[in-house]
Amino acid sequence: MIRKITTERLPIKLWLNDLEGGALQQAKNIANLPFAFHHVALMADCHQGFGMPIGGVLALDKVIIPNAVGVDIGCGMCTVKTSLEHISHPELKNLMSDIRQVTPLGFKHHKSPQDEKYMPASTDVDKMEVVSREYENARFQLGTLGGGNHFIEIQKGSDGKIWIMIHSGSRNIGKQVADHYNRLATKLNEQWDSPVPRSVQLAYLPLDTPESNAYMREMQYCVDFAFANRKLMMDRILDIFSDYFSSNFNAFPMINIAHNYAAKESHFGKEVIVHRKGATLAEKDTTGIIPGSQGTQSYIVKGKGNPESFNSCSHGAGRVMGRKQAQRSLNLKEEIKKLNEKGIIHAVRSVKDLDEAASAYKDINLVMKNQQDLVEVLVELTPLAVVKG
Repeated sequence: MIRKITTERLPIKLWLNDLEGGALQQAKNIANLPFAFHHVALMADCHQGFGMPIGGVLALDKVIIPNAVGVDIGCGMCTVKTSLEHISHPELKNLMSDIRQVTPLGFKHHKSPQDEKYMPASTDVDKMEVVSREYENARFQLGTLGGGNHFIEIQKGSDGKIWIMIHSGSRNIGKQVADHYNRLATKLNEQWDSPVPRSVQLAYLPLDTPESNAYMREMQYCVDFAFANRKLMMDRILDIFSDYFSSNFNAFPMINIAHNYAAKESHFGKEVIVHRKGATLAEKDTTGIIPGSQGTQSYIVKGKGNPESFNSCSHGAGRVMGRKQAQRSLNLKEEIKKLNEKGIIHAVRSVKDLDEAASAYKDINLVMKNQQDLVEVLVELTPLAVVKG
């Protein structure tokens, strides 16, 4: 931990010094919630979000807040270590071209629904209001990357091996669930004359009510869908690698970890609902993934189980400027030059791509230094080629 703020109802514990004013105010808002428990933890990549800062960890007593999970429910990382030790530049270009052929990017979907066998197994879909409504549409989005900061990256590890990493989430089905239950919570809070001002965007649902039980079921389905989405993309990418490298190619078991969800956990002697919004689980010996920005290192880590962070760590580097700000202020030629000098096959082509340039993000080296008490680095990964949504 870097510092602690004690001016609010609960302490705010921070793993960073460079917290923007908007994120600080959001942290104060959640620290002053009447049902917030023990303290608020802000990870090293923390920045402003909607309602709750991204990179925030919040434990609540007997309530759940949809907006403290966020709209991309279950968004997370997966990665696979391969037996390969080298890929040539021409091979990388061909691989990335083929990956784009099987993986719709941005707002694009598959032209036909994906086989139901790839969807999360559940006997309760018909009982889920939003999931049942969006189920067929979700089959067209299964195995698609999405936009924003989602990516597919081929990397060289400090262990000498080639790795494949994917960052993606629950696509539109997650957003529909999030928006539905946030609207429902907002409506109910107004009826209850809630002590939480509507302006802070933190409407809540009490536990063990029909509304909160419904949200928990649908949220978990979206977490499972996000995992299924990443897995299908990874399986198809591995098939491409197998076709290229034949008998010389083997893949190790996939590592997967989510960073937008809420779960029942025990902390400081009490069962609470821990909300991780842009934060990942870092229980003792848990294997995690902390990606850098486009063009910088990523890390495979092992959690240390620090109770002060509610057993959590950062989910990435974290933004230092908004998307529009990055497009206005960054120099396109300079950003391309930085990536080209590193020999990375990258996705910065025009001004609109500058929102995902490395300069729009915090220094991943500082982020990792600030959370040495949360994780141990197992493998450092250097980018070779990247596909952005």
